[in-house]
Amino acid sequence: MDSQRSRTVGRRLVLSRVFLAVVVLDVAAVSAGQADEAAERLLAGAYAVDITPTDLPVIVNGGFLERTADKVYDRLYAKCLMLAGGRERVAIVVVDSCVLPRELLDEAKELASRVTGIATDRMMISATHTHSAPSAMGCLGSDADRAYAAKLPGWIAECIIGAADRLASAKIGWATVNDPEHTHCRRWIRRPDKIGLDPFGEPTVRAMMHPGPNNPDYEGPSGPVDCEVSVVSVQSVDGRPLALLANYSMHYAGAPAVSADYYGQFAERMTDLLGAREVKPPLVVMMSQGTSGDQWWGDYRKPLAKHDYHTIAEALSGIVLEAYRGIRYQESVSLRMIERKLTLGVRQPDQKRLEAARLVVAGMQGRKPKDQKEVYAREQVFLSERPSRELKLQVIRIGDLGITATPCEVFGLTGLRIKAQSPLRPTFNITLANGEEGYIPPPAQHALGGYTTWPARTAQLEVDAEPKIVEALLSMLEEVGGRSRRAVDQRPDPSDARAQAVLASKPAAWWPMSEFDGPTAADISGRNHHATYKGGFSFYLEGPVFEARSTNGPSNPCVHFAGGQMTARVKGIADRYTLEMWFCNYMPADGRATTGHLFCRLGKEAGGKAVELLSIGGTGGASGRLVFRGGEGGSQAVSGRTEIEARTWNHVVMVRDGSTVNVYLNGRAVPDIATRITAAPATGEEIMIGASPGDHDSFEGRIDEVVLYDRVLSVDELRQHWREPVRPPESEGSR
Repeated sequence: MDSQRSRTVGRRLVLSRVFLAVVVLDVAAVSAGQADEAAERLLAGAYAVDITPTDLPVIVNGGFLERTADKVYDRLYAKCLMLAGGRERVAIVVVDSCVLPRELLDEAKELASRVTGIATDRMMISATHTHSAPSAMGCLGSDADRAYAAKLPGWIAECIIGAADRLASAKIGWATVNDPEHTHCRRWIRRPDKIGLDPFGEPTVRAMMHPGPNNPDYEGPSGPVDCEVSVVSVQSVDGRPLALLANYSMHYAGAPAVSADYYGQFAERMTDLLGAREVKPPLVVMMSQGTSGDQWWGDYRKPLAKHDYHTIAEALSGIVLEAYRGIRYQESVSLRMIERKLTLGVRQPDQKRLEAARLVVAGMQGRKPKDQKEVYAREQVFLSERPSRELKLQVIRIGDLGITATPCEVFGLTGLRIKAQSPLRPTFNITLANGEEGYIPPPAQHALGGYTTWPARTAQLEVDAEPKIVEALLSMLEEVGGRSRRAVDQRPDPSDARAQAVLASKPAAWWPMSEFDGPTAADISGRNHHATYKGGFSFYLEGPVFEARSTNGPSNPCVHFAGGQMTARVKGIADRYTLEMWFCNYMPADGRATTGHLFCRLGKEAGGKAVELLSIGGTGGASGRLVFRGGEGGSQAVSGRTEIEARTWNHVVMVRDGSTVNVYLNGRAVPDIATRITAAPATGEEIMIGASPGDHDSFEGRIDEVVLYDRVLSVDELRQHWREPVRPPESEGSR
């Protein structure tokens, strides 16, 4: 902190002590002598501190390799919104930085606590994640800009102190609105014949960032999108705007360094839209980072739109303004914040990898990395020195609003899961808060590999870090909310006539496949034939949509099979049963001998071999059409008549009635396949979805609503289960 700023902060310290003493006495008196609702009367203050570097050039991180910047394009700020109610005081701070280390933030909190008396565990400090700010910590090929980073604790403490100085009676309200246009999944699944190499030279990359528009080597997005914008508005009791806190899950737009990226532009535009440029004290607008670990503005389903950090900020501010206008305010709210610490393991390199990494680092002779191989070699050495990490997790309750804070880069799936299960509505998630511990992919994403899973300080935590963090945050939300988390109900909507028709047919097993993760696929038939996911999958993606509606996240979740299989044992299907399922194939028909297997039944007397197999043909025959194999050893093969269009949803029904097998497609009364098979073992209870035993041609694409019946369903009954989807899958767009 320079001498002038030290004198400024010193003066504020004295004023703060006097002012806060009055506030504390006032709150204590209210708590002791008045009703509960009066005890929760809201006080609020907001303050911003300019943290733009004055000594250029500066190191800038956010890429694989280190770079520097010698020009300022727009100002950087540390901004604080402080809330007080009852005995609780909470500071929410947002800093224009890519990532902030725990140690730096702990120092800032301690400095602010000494002056304000606010406990450090009541301070939430997060980074916006602009990739165009000075480097506050080392990551990948970049080191910290130590001279700049040394100033940040004092600047951050100053903004907290300034917000405390301005505490006054206020009112608060919030709203949410969806903006699906400006955030999309940037991590896509690669075809199994197009697997890439990781920085260690191993073929592990089944999913990767930024595939480029309409890239034929990729199947589709590996995860859902959290497109919700959350807005918290604070005003004086007479309606003067004091602060606005927004939260959106979009990684960054991309701006020349030094810049606050779209986060800073959003703040400027909102200030103008609210007519608050001349308001005193100044309106403080903050944009915090949501769950955007796998999200970015580019929609790779089609040619990229022309966007930059200015156009995105302009569009987003217009959307937020509409939500802002509908906010209803409260002068008294329940306010509570808790912090918990969670220790997690760091993925360690094995001895072979570590020895190879040390050789590479030794060859660098102290210079900075110049390519990915050197970057990740150096990272392995760093990881070997830190076997575990302690994370600070936080949750804030403001009335019925919940806010979580995580020191990680969090995927959209995780954000949607927390929102769906939180006992508080709405809930939003601030990430890169109170430190930076790297990406936390859901466990299934680790099996797909790619940048966000490569072991480094930017993706260091154990494979099961994500579910452990989610569980901790949900438990904390239960604690501050005073009620249990919401259950995830996969049962069909009573208003959905199609789904109710399926239920009325009394299935022996019905797997909706709308889980957030594996390994269990729940059976909702009531017969407890739960299935198991094994291998490569992505969860909670959009399935066939039968009714157009605007939702945050998929309206009909399904599973993407990426080398995985689903297995179950279903009693009583014998040689008279019906199978139905929805599927969307992503593998081209000329890619391999069999494009993919949909359903396989294993015969008990056949030694676990397939006795009935439904597939999509490839170069080995029946290219792009359904193929049924049955009889002894599956020797009889019969092809369908219809060419299955790739990347479209199809509904298939297979009916076995003794030796007769009929396969129907998309609600048609005439079967696509009609055949008779020789006697075959009919006592097998084990089935496989998306694969067959010992066969590498597993299904590649999405599967939804697999249903088995232990009887033969009529054509008329089956047609009630069919309905034309209203639009193509979320991943297809204009293809």
